[in-house]
Amino acid sequence: MPKYKISLAAAALLLAAGLAWAAGEAMSVQVREGQLRAQPSFLAALVATLPYGERVQVAGEQGPWKKVTSSQGASGWMHVSSLTPKAVVLQGGRGAAVGSASGEEMALAGKGFNKDVEADFAAHNRGANFAAVNKMEQSYRFAQPQILAFAQEGGLAPSAGGGR
Repeated sequence: MPKYKISLAAAALLLAAGLAWAAGEAMSVQVREGQLRAQPSFLAALVATLPYGERVQVAGEQGPWKKVTSSQGASGWMHVSSLTPKAVVLQGGRGAAVGSASGEEMALAGKGFNKDVEADFAAHNRGANFAAVNKMEQSYRFAQPQILAFAQEGGLAPSAGGGR
């Protein structure tokens, strides 16, 4: 009889965990590569990068950061600017797929923009040289250890809110 009770308790625990997962807020990555961090800070170690459209479950939050778990089980912190409550559906195939993302939309998402945001920014900053910005984005790439070394050398540390 004790084995039956242990099995029943284990099943109840698994059911509760599944319900907790299902009850959590679901969000989508809205940038080209969402950075999943070990702590709620841009200076924290990178756990994984999640692709545009990846659905995640939110388990908690701290300031502008959400504690999330990916569909592959990777867990960490993402800044809210990388997430949207909308479901992003990517479809491939012949012709233009409804709900698909174009290359231009992917590039904008990588910058944290969409067409509306970029159009509004351009309207208010007519003198901005977008070609130069695009060139800099392609020319300058830094690995996470280089970024951390730069921050430490300059005495930078995340704010109490985890960075903004």
